[in-house]
Amino acid sequence: MIDSTHSRKGMVIMPGRALVSCFLRFRCKLHAEDQPEPDDSSDEYTTANYEDRFLWSESQQGLILGAYYWLHWTTQLPGGLLARRYGTKLVYGLGNFLTTLFGFFIPLMTHYHLYALVALRVLQGLFAGVVWPSMHDMTAKWIPQNERSRFVSSYLGSSVGAAITYPLCAIVSSTFGWGAAFYVTSLLVYHVFYRKKQMLMYCFWLFLIHDSPQQHPRISDDEKKYILDHLGDSVDEEQTAIPWKEILTSGPVWITIISQWGGAWGFLTLMTQAPTYFNFIHGWDINATGLLSGLPHLLRMIFSYYYSIMSDWLIRTNKMSLTNVRKIAMFVCTGLQGIFILALGYSGCHPTLAVIFMMAGTTVNGAVAAGPLATFVDLSPNYASILLGYCGMIVIACGFISPAIVGILTHDNQTVSQWRLVFIIAAINTFVGTVVYLMFGTSKEQPWNKYGKSNKENGQELQKLTTKPIVKIEEENKTKNATEKDRMITDK
Repeated sequence: MIDSTHSRKGMVIMPGRALVSCFLRFRCKLHAEDQPEPDDSSDEYTTANYEDRFLWSESQQGLILGAYYWLHWTTQLPGGLLARRYGTKLVYGLGNFLTTLFGFFIPLMTHYHLYALVALRVLQGLFAGVVWPSMHDMTAKWIPQNERSRFVSSYLGSSVGAAITYPLCAIVSSTFGWGAAFYVTSLLVYHVFYRKKQMLMYCFWLFLIHDSPQQHPRISDDEKKYILDHLGDSVDEEQTAIPWKEILTSGPVWITIISQWGGAWGFLTLMTQAPTYFNFIHGWDINATGLLSGLPHLLRMIFSYYYSIMSDWLIRTNKMSLTNVRKIAMFVCTGLQGIFILALGYSGCHPTLAVIFMMAGTTVNGAVAAGPLATFVDLSPNYASILLGYCGMIVIACGFISPAIVGILTHDNQTVSQWRLVFIIAAINTFVGTVVYLMFGTSKEQPWNKYGKSNKENGQELQKLTTKPIVKIEEENKTKNATEKDRMITDK
């Protein structure tokens, strides 16, 4: 087998780094839960002892965290459609930059008004919604089936971003105030992308990334041939019509979406609520919370990479069918995660156990790269970006439903029993998603993946059928005329 992976290695590195940047703008939490008891004379935007903190209730904090996802779902499907039309290179890059730019104004909006901050978070989520779906269009055009899991694991560069952001924001916030954390992270990314002297990352993105092997000016002939041969006819070079009816009524697509819903609910519960949980239940300060919130995401990325290598090896060596590889990955990233979340809920006031279960639950979610994320490309390489966008449009609802439920359950009632309910609800979602996929899931390419090609072939066949009789009649007329002429000559 040809080991020409130079161009594809660049493709793996860049999405991961860009997603690190993407997470650096908005994963800094305000930690409003660290307030002392308020002064009776204080208003909503005043604190008793800390002048850079805000007296927000659990419900208001949930509102702020969930606002990111209010319109995030609306650009998931358009992100996939835009990537098909304009390419991942443009759509992905702009989505990252605009989300970064809005992150810089978070402190300003926070001081202005609570609802101004909420509005800014909504805009962040709106423009960031195009990022993930747009990547699948590039994945389908570049990555053969037996390398797909490992490449998709690069999407989890966001976990590295979270791992860096949590402790970084904790240190900066405790030293310079929470607002500095947003300025530092946003300026880092802003400078990287748009300062003339510091455009290194953006230049790398423009120089290294191309939407397909055919467009890459520096790819070797061997690597291009290897990619195109292994992709076969699963990807059409030309834009084709979208089989909306087949996609919306596809059983395998809906089964994968249900499974992804369960995994996303569990993961988002761990990701967005861990600092609050450890602060209220275990009394840890912002530095300890930041470190313990960031480390699991780094472990998630490492686990995802090596688990994806194993999955690709199983596929490449035919040790296991593609569908079974995806099902095992689904069990790991969703089923095992649910078990650890449930264990976290019953860990009580034992901080060591809570840390272990929280880290384990976040870590095993890394198998999502070899599970549902890769499954969408397996089902339909031609429409992978649309499938992921469609899935995200539905699943991202977890992002604002989960914080809202946490706010309702824990409002003025920060107890172990209430947090146990939070984790039980998350675990139930993960178990349902796991069972559904293990029973009914598949990764076989769907017939409608060749929808545009089959329509074209059918049109050609129809044209043949309609033109053939005409040709035949014309030939018969010519033969008849020639016969009549011969008879006339003979009669004479």
